[in-house]
Amino acid sequence: MDMLKVSAADFQRNIGRYQDIALREPVAVTRNGRESTVLISTEEYARLKRRDRQVLGLVDFTDADIAALEQSQPDPASAAFNSEVPS
Repeated sequence: MDMLKVSAADFQRNIGRYQDIALREPVAVTRNGRESTVLISTEEYARLKRRDRQVLGLVDFTDADIAALEQSQPDPASAAFNSEVPS
């Protein structure tokens, strides 16, 4: 699906229209012919933020943290997500 693209000038002139469209689909705003920003709904923004994850390395963990992780057991209910783990 291609994203709707509008110039910054058109966006400024018709911001209400593009806000309404962004409730249904992202709107890319271009400047000098290149996409510079994307307007999305607050629901889509919240969904994307929920997907944020912080990646840590082993150096970020204490020995006690690592020992606790090694001793941990997954909740049996989490087996429902096994199909999401690459083999």
